[in-house]
Amino acid sequence: MAKYVYFFGDGQAEGASEMRNLLGGKGANLAEMTSIGLPVPAGFTMTTEVCSAYYDNNRQYPEGLTDEVAEHLLRVEKLMGKTFGDRDNPLLVSVRSGGRASMPGMMDTVLNLGLNDETIQGIIAQSNDPRFAYDSYRRFIQMYANVVMGMNGDLLEDLLEEMKDERGVELDTELSADDLKKLVGLFKSRVKEVLGSPFPEDPQEQLWGAISAVFGSWMNPRAITYRRLNNIPASWGTAVNVQAMVFGNMGDDCATGVAFTRNPSTGENLFFGEFLVNAQGEDVVAGIRTPQPINKAGGDGSLPSMEEVMPESYAQLMKIQQSLEKHYRDMQDIEFTIEKGILYMLQTRTGKRTAKAAIQIAVEMVNEGLITEKEAVLRVSPDQLDQLLHPSLDPNAAREVIAKGLPASPGAASGEVVFCANEAETAARDGRKVILVRIETSPEDIHGMHAAEGILTARGGMTSHAAVVARGMGKCCVSGCGDIRVSYADESFSAPGGLIVKKGDVLTLDGSTGEVMLGEVPTVQPELTGEFSALMTWVDGIRRLRVRTNADTPQDSKVAREFGAEGIGLCRTEHMFFDAERIMAVREMILAEDRKGREIALTKILPMQKSDFLGIFREMKDLPVTIRLLDPPLHEFLPQTAAEIAELAGVMGVSTAALQSTVDSLHETNPMLGHRGCRLGISYPEIYDMQVQAIMEAACELVKNDGFSIIPEIMIPLVAHVKELAILRQNAIRVADEVIARYGVKVEYLIGTMIELPRAALTADEIATEADFFSFGTNDLTQTCFGLSRDDSGKFLPGYVEQEILATDPFVAIDPDGVGLLVKMGCEKGRKTKPDIKLGICGEHGGEPSSVIFCHNAGLDYVSCSPFRVPIARLAAAHAVLLEG
Repeated sequence: MAKYVYFFGDGQAEGASEMRNLLGGKGANLAEMTSIGLPVPAGFTMTTEVCSAYYDNNRQYPEGLTDEVAEHLLRVEKLMGKTFGDRDNPLLVSVRSGGRASMPGMMDTVLNLGLNDETIQGIIAQSNDPRFAYDSYRRFIQMYANVVMGMNGDLLEDLLEEMKDERGVELDTELSADDLKKLVGLFKSRVKEVLGSPFPEDPQEQLWGAISAVFGSWMNPRAITYRRLNNIPASWGTAVNVQAMVFGNMGDDCATGVAFTRNPSTGENLFFGEFLVNAQGEDVVAGIRTPQPINKAGGDGSLPSMEEVMPESYAQLMKIQQSLEKHYRDMQDIEFTIEKGILYMLQTRTGKRTAKAAIQIAVEMVNEGLITEKEAVLRVSPDQLDQLLHPSLDPNAAREVIAKGLPASPGAASGEVVFCANEAETAARDGRKVILVRIETSPEDIHGMHAAEGILTARGGMTSHAAVVARGMGKCCVSGCGDIRVSYADESFSAPGGLIVKKGDVLTLDGSTGEVMLGEVPTVQPELTGEFSALMTWVDGIRRLRVRTNADTPQDSKVAREFGAEGIGLCRTEHMFFDAERIMAVREMILAEDRKGREIALTKILPMQKSDFLGIFREMKDLPVTIRLLDPPLHEFLPQTAAEIAELAGVMGVSTAALQSTVDSLHETNPMLGHRGCRLGISYPEIYDMQVQAIMEAACELVKNDGFSIIPEIMIPLVAHVKELAILRQNAIRVADEVIARYGVKVEYLIGTMIELPRAALTADEIATEADFFSFGTNDLTQTCFGLSRDDSGKFLPGYVEQEILATDPFVAIDPDGVGLLVKMGCEKGRKTKPDIKLGICGEHGGEPSSVIFCHNAGLDYVSCSPFRVPIARLAAAHAVLLEG
């Protein structure tokens, strides 16, 4: 028969730390601590396989489990010298969860289990302390009624508060034994009154009720949410640990606490934690009483530390924490209880930490000889670096959350509310900080987004226009905030509870959580330390995948290069067109009646485009720069309001009615699948000719005048058929060679395409005959592969993830089985035709860690991402190498 239960106690354990998949993190570490001689109360662990069987069999336990639990409970009884359920010498136990991945606070715990009206007498006799016994009993009823029986915890908490009010005391510890005994009776009466059944007296019934509740909590809403946010599969399940109770609430020589072997916020190599005298574990984390610091160095002097109050126990704990950190070779989060001056260890696990702490701890542990450089790189999660690269809210500041959306772009920002991009730009010029609030953004809002401190949209997903552009700018953004209703007419939005936020009111956004707060909340600026530089040096020595950036301006290019970008993988020329000085010329070009009219307008735009490229090439000196020719449908650049149309008609010397008719004629029902990308270049070749001319003139000028070494990469978007690329490639060659000849210099250049349509991936072998490089545009490839609109799918895709139809949002992390298969196919077919073809990715997936690892495994040469995600992609690329095994 399968073994479902593993024992630990008295220096012997059937499990070990490497068995965390079977025993969960807590069970594996309890076994490990026992084996290395630390003082751990005896107990046993029911494996994660029990959890899987429990859910596979309609919440029924596997055959033989009951007998196995009884056998192991008997071993605990013998070791502890007590009997579970015995009137005179009772054993009490705790029942706790423990998945293979740490999920603090997400699942359930029951303490003091085994108490009833008979065994309470044995506890009184053992302890000679009725107050302690009844305090433990009332705690047990509170916890069991809530966790196991499903009763609202506030109902019993209210009775406790009423008792304290009657006695005129503030703390639970000030209630007498008689008060607590009375409370036990009141609690039991309220349980029967509310639930219609009595509180269970049978210890075996209590035990199995608690075990089932803890297994059941694996599927409670908060656990499900936590797993979704942290990519923990539901199939892993949780283990359950049953352990002999030790008591921190038996008097002033007892205590309980939580500590970290190093500071989890800063990474400082200082033992850090809190404890409470005469308390049980939940008291420390519940905040009912103010915890005291572990040591003098970690306190402010207002409360005595454990180092001062319990010096002998503190000295023992110091030795244990040092040995645990050396044993596990990582910062540990530990829980302990002191009963009558004797220290017991209840848990150790790898401590959660901020990005700053993770980097400092990893680098210092290398310097201390505890871990290698490669291990240090794996100790820092790529996702954590987001915390480090953007401002974050002061964790100690008060905040009033009024709504919540999607955490589209990390960081924190405060400012006055404005509803118009032009107003945002004006306000910024006046030195005012603003938050731009829109129903959704469009490319025409780019200037306002750039000027704003942060962006809030009512609609749109994690890869909506607002999200993508904000990440590229390093701007804080909360998108898809369905809690708000925006009224442009009233210049206000409504939030839950009838709150109206008007233009000029101050908001704070947290782009890391999606929270929207009223008023200004102080922020903390990121600090890139010497440890960060050391870690990234190790990272760059490991990774093989190159990392470029998506950048449209010299400033973006400069920021990205400072973050370690090795070139530009996507420069979107359309964003340059929305500048106030250019948009009129662009609109003239679009609305011209013939090619001659378009060429006149394009001559105005040419020097502006050339200036952009000069600035970008200068910032990216000696690095590759891929420039995408015009991609979006032309209607996005057109005037929308009557006033704008009238103004443009005056500039062009045509009637307003005629211009309105032209605008209407360009309308498309589905523009993202319409007249855009290379289709514009086929219909209006003069547009792409102008852009190629501007690119090559800028390159030739810098080569000739400044001695630059430049190989421009000209990218033609949305190719579906090789003949499209063949025509546009020849046009580009003609223009480029003419410019090179005119300048009298030698400049190499590449011409390639974006693979962003399924047909392009399927026929990549043909397309490669006309391409020097492929760049996979996975934003559009995901849209066209799934048949999803990234701007609209945010309404229902979260439900797909919650129901596990999809593992993750495919616009956030690449879908390996569908979109990923197309990418792999495109790589294989492209290299079959042209073995040296350069392969990269420039969608938003280029900065998402799991997608970067996919790109490494698929054999791409580089990924490209927004400037502020460059370090994240570098670290993920190093992880990809180290995870190869």
